[in-house]
Amino acid sequence: MHHCVVTSAVTDPKLDDAVLRLLADPLRARIVECLAVEQLCTCHLVELTGAGQSNVSNHLRALRDAGLVTAEPCGRFTYYRLEPAALGRLGGQLDALRIAAETASARRRPCP
Repeated sequence: MHHCVVTSAVTDPKLDDAVLRLLADPLRARIVECLAVEQLCTCHLVELTGAGQSNVSNHLRALRDAGLVTAEPCGRFTYYRLEPAALGRLGGQLDALRIAAETASARRRPCP
């Protein structure tokens, strides 16, 4: 019995799976969408998402740890903003995947 063995002769585009897992969470995705519009503090994000303060804070911590969000103290409050460079890296990874998929249709690995 013959099986097709998948080994790559072409460099596989790589996605940052840790960042994708973070953004796959609906609340984190909503927080990112909100922060794409303007800098916000936790109280704004609680109001916009309807989630609890501790839940929003935990998600913001995860986004900060991944480098997607930065925090800036402002008096009693901390404002959060997206890091465009981090999103640009992810966008570049997705674009490399798109380019690979466009050229993949011209390649087919023969089975033994």
